[in-house]
Amino acid sequence: MVWYSPPEPPPFVRLAADPIRWRLLTELACGDRRVRELVELLGESQNLISYHLAKLRTASLVGARRSSFDGRDTYYHLNLARCARSLAATGTALHPSLDPDAGSAPEHHPRQTRRIVFLDTHNSVRSPMAEALLRHRAAQETAPVDVASAGSDPAPPHPAAVRVMRESYGLDIAGHQPQPLDAVTGQRFDMVISLCDRVREALPTFPGHHELIHWSIPDPALPVGGDSAGDEADHPAVRRVAAELDERIGFLLPTLDHVMPHREAS
Repeated sequence: MVWYSPPEPPPFVRLAADPIRWRLLTELACGDRRVRELVELLGESQNLISYHLAKLRTASLVGARRSSFDGRDTYYHLNLARCARSLAATGTALHPSLDPDAGSAPEHHPRQTRRIVFLDTHNSVRSPMAEALLRHRAAQETAPVDVASAGSDPAPPHPAAVRVMRESYGLDIAGHQPQPLDAVTGQRFDMVISLCDRVREALPTFPGHHELIHWSIPDPALPVGGDSAGDEADHPAVRRVAAELDERIGFLLPTLDHVMPHREAS
């Protein structure tokens, strides 16, 4: 059998083959980072880190977003969907049997229940949506998870978030009970995921071993509590946030097998 193989390596291979860019990709796979954090993690100069980030951004493998807490800061994030497409194209270029559509992907089910908590400011939009989406996806894949959410300044579920989740995902978060960070900080989790730049900068301490992950998800800037007059205009922003959360959670699930389970106090 003969198939066409391009004479040059696919773009993803050429980009990721550079050791610094590969390290940037792997660090951003763990969560969103600022330039100074990447400089410290890689031990390279800021100019060099910025140069390679620009290469990755040009290829749309990495994106950037201004911090909603401190506008002088920028958080860089990995475009997992773009990486997935690029990797799939790379495999197909090497051999047609590596086409992801050629066969079903292996299932990824954690053997033990993983405890995960999502944190943001109000526990009224981003974190309850993330909680509901992860619980729903995990149930579909029979992946045992125990998921919770909390906020630094909790408020009831926003009507726009309730409507988007119901219309777009068939999930009802109207009965979500918001809770403060204090309600979860004494508990043990396998993953602590902050969705808010403000909360990430003042993240409380959790006991035991756990993975700390930050997703710099934009605040849709809804009025706390919501009102019927403003809800309709708020839907596009909430839908974008929900879509980004759903995409990130879809990529999170297969990683749970590799998370060290929390240890109960002896």
